[in-house]
Amino acid sequence: MTECELVAVVARADNGVIGRDGGLPWHISADLRHFKRMTQGKPMLMGRRTFASLPGLLPGRRHIVLTRDAGWHAEGAEAALSVAEALALADGPASVIGGAEILALFWPHLTRIELTEVHAAVEGDTILPAPGPDWHEIARTEHPAEAGNPALSFVSLVRR
Repeated sequence: MTECELVAVVARADNGVIGRDGGLPWHISADLRHFKRMTQGKPMLMGRRTFASLPGLLPGRRHIVLTRDAGWHAEGAEAALSVAEALALADGPASVIGGAEILALFWPHLTRIELTEVHAAVEGDTILPAPGPDWHEIARTEHPAEAGNPALSFVSLVRR
């Protein structure tokens, strides 16, 4: 398999929370716009629960769903039974969007992380550890708190 750009696109609260009850623990318009910019025009690799949490098929993106269920099917989605099969289906640059188990499976293959740091401690049931020392920050954009939403940082990281 040739190495191609594989980017995790994830929002994480300061306390590590990325999810609650099968969805995001926040609704922050700036983060949703950032997610759209980062994933537009690329295949998105995700788990079955993440696919189910979407409001529907997201326009301009392929939906590749990693599942253990060989009989799983959903209109507009492509099923993959392994990381290798998902990467082969993507056949080029792709985004990994979650959940935590899927991010862990693809972690060794990631070339970049587009991380939204949500500057708050939020309640949730899905935690993602902070990227470790093998990741180097190459860009950061700060956004102040507004309209009742916490401050955000959009951070780009590449593997050292």
